[in-house]
Amino acid sequence: MAVTLSLETMTTSDKLAAIEQLWDDLSKHAENVPSPDWHGGVLEARESAVQDGKSTFSDISAVKERLRKAIR
Repeated sequence: MAVTLSLETMTTSDKLAAIEQLWDDLSKHAENVPSPDWHGGVLEARESAVQDGKSTFSDISAVKERLRKAIR
């Protein structure tokens, strides 16, 4: 089934809404969405960085506040 969207005429808001709808539908059956081959390597590198103490974590509230300040 081919779906054609007029991307040139869609607003950014419309495009984001379409992405959200697609993601919501895909996530209902996440087990059917294949992970790309490179993804495993990225996850291993991140886990290694955590174990080596090279990564830091932030509370989600702090991240949201930093993002709010950054876009003002």
